[in-house]
Amino acid sequence: MIKLFRLLKIIFFLIFVLTGIESKAQTDSLSSDELYTLARNAAFEEDNYPKAVSLLKRAIDQSPDYLEIQVFLGRIYTYSDSLSLARNTFRQVLEKDATREDASFAYGNLEYWNDQPQEALVIVDSGIEYNPGSEDLILLKAKILKDLKEYEAAALTLQNLLAQNPKLTQARSLLRALNTAAAKNSVGVTYEYVYFDKRFDAPWHLAGIDYTRQTALGSVSGRLNYANRFRNDAIQAEIEAYPRISDLFYTYVNFGVSNDSGIFPKLRGGFSLFANLPAAFEADAGFRYLSFDDDTFIYTVGVGKYYKNYWFNLRTYLTPTSGELSKSLSLTVRYYLGGADDFLGIRTGVGISPDNSANSVLFDGTGQNRLRSNNIFLTYRKLFSGTNVLIFETGIEDQEYAVDTRGIQFSASLGYIKRF
Repeated sequence: MIKLFRLLKIIFFLIFVLTGIESKAQTDSLSSDELYTLARNAAFEEDNYPKAVSLLKRAIDQSPDYLEIQVFLGRIYTYSDSLSLARNTFRQVLEKDATREDASFAYGNLEYWNDQPQEALVIVDSGIEYNPGSEDLILLKAKILKDLKEYEAAALTLQNLLAQNPKLTQARSLLRALNTAAAKNSVGVTYEYVYFDKRFDAPWHLAGIDYTRQTALGSVSGRLNYANRFRNDAIQAEIEAYPRISDLFYTYVNFGVSNDSGIFPKLRGGFSLFANLPAAFEADAGFRYLSFDDDTFIYTVGVGKYYKNYWFNLRTYLTPTSGELSKSLSLTVRYYLGGADDFLGIRTGVGISPDNSANSVLFDGTGQNRLRSNNIFLTYRKLFSGTNVLIFETGIEDQEYAVDTRGIQFSASLGYIKRF
């Protein structure tokens, strides 16, 4: 019995050795491209970095000038936190060929993500010198400059990149964040003129001035609004904030008070929770509160999507009153010509919005908000000289102001923002 057991052990050992020899012989016969493919599979499908490294080294032994494989080896070292080996690998590649965009990008990212922005900037600048049109390297440079608090240089880098390719939504998003980080303060003024073809004899005039401060928690704004409606004047004071909760969530908070509840709501408030979702989606849900003689709560849900140099947003407002549910719906489309402050926009919808200051008076409890309305607005927003923003909007509404009685409402507004 013991002899039989020993014999079986010998047989299994021989099978194991022979199988290993055969397997090694099979892999030894593979080309460097085939070894590269196996290494990528080992890294991404099997999550086996040591195996990937072994296969890549054998591929490099076969083809020492196959630099793409060496760059991938450097990336595998980076993923597995073998940073010294990764640095040495990237340096060797760039010594052989300084024009390798992929090596400069991978090496620059290594230093950027490991809190070495100065070293990363040197590597990326060298890569851009040889690859001046590289969008990946230029975008990485802007991120590094932002980390170094060189906001003006970062903004110029992004603006040049967006002029080269306005479809880069990541660059536009970064420029928006950069403007927030760079300019801690801004002052804005607006004026809006509203004309009625037959509903009212006199046009409405609305104006506002605001101050915004960027804080560690998000932006906070104070605003003073003026309105001349029904040949009467009124003032409204508002405070508005966008507190950040995390990289995923942020909020909108608003509170306002007025001295005339016939022109502005006596009190107004609002809250929304926003989520930045994968695949360039965003969503939000919240409410608006308006107090005239009666209190009105309006609930809102919206979803947005960035696609190339477009931004789409679909939003609804739901107002429960007297056992009924009043609904409005709007679609906004923006076409970005450059950065976050350079776009053409169109907004169209049915019903009225409590966020539109010209129409918020229609939520006064008389039921006007349930009357039918169709509207379309065009917007143009332009950044110039780095810290100045000009906004123009015009629109037309086919507004039902009594049952089966309609009128045309035309509006035009102009705004200016100065950041500092």
